[in-house]
Amino acid sequence: MERDGEGIVSSQTQRVSSGRSISPTRVRPGSDPFLVACRLFSFVTALAAILCIAVNVYSAVRSFKHGYDVFDGIFRCYAVVIAIIVVVAETEWGFFIKFWKVLEFSAGRGMLQIFVAVMTRAYPEEYGQRNDLILLRNIASYFLLTCGAIYIISGLLCFGFIKRARQAKEVSREQAIKDLQDLERRREELEALLIQERA
Repeated sequence: MERDGEGIVSSQTQRVSSGRSISPTRVRPGSDPFLVACRLFSFVTALAAILCIAVNVYSAVRSFKHGYDVFDGIFRCYAVVIAIIVVVAETEWGFFIKFWKVLEFSAGRGMLQIFVAVMTRAYPEEYGQRNDLILLRNIASYFLLTCGAIYIISGLLCFGFIKRARQAKEVSREQAIKDLQDLERRREELEALLIQERA
């Protein structure tokens, strides 16, 4: 009786010898729903941070331009810089995460997002009594605050560990598919050489 590994190899050998190709696209499974949900939530969080950036930029311009409060304008500039860090963290850019290891964890991201939300919400309401700006500020800050709270809760529930494990599994699966495609291409090249030698 043959072992499972030998059975797989022998069945693949039979398929190759019979002239049928092993299509890697048939092996490709569907996307992981958990990772898709995580990417969607990252996109929503990045949108919330971009909205906070817009509010803080507009507030800083008004503070400097109309001379309301120079210190508030500087405060807004810091809020913009930190909000940009939140947006870049949501892209999960490897080079960036390498230097900001704390943002690899959900709780770390959540705390930074809540900090940006609080900075955005700290806009003084008496400046010009702009109700539209106050409404936009409230929407942006509470939106990002909610995202940050969800990140912290997911960090406490170890969703980050599950996400990283599934990402590693997805990468290894993609690498296996790529290796299979390389083997298929190599087999086709060898078949072409064999046909040329017979001719």
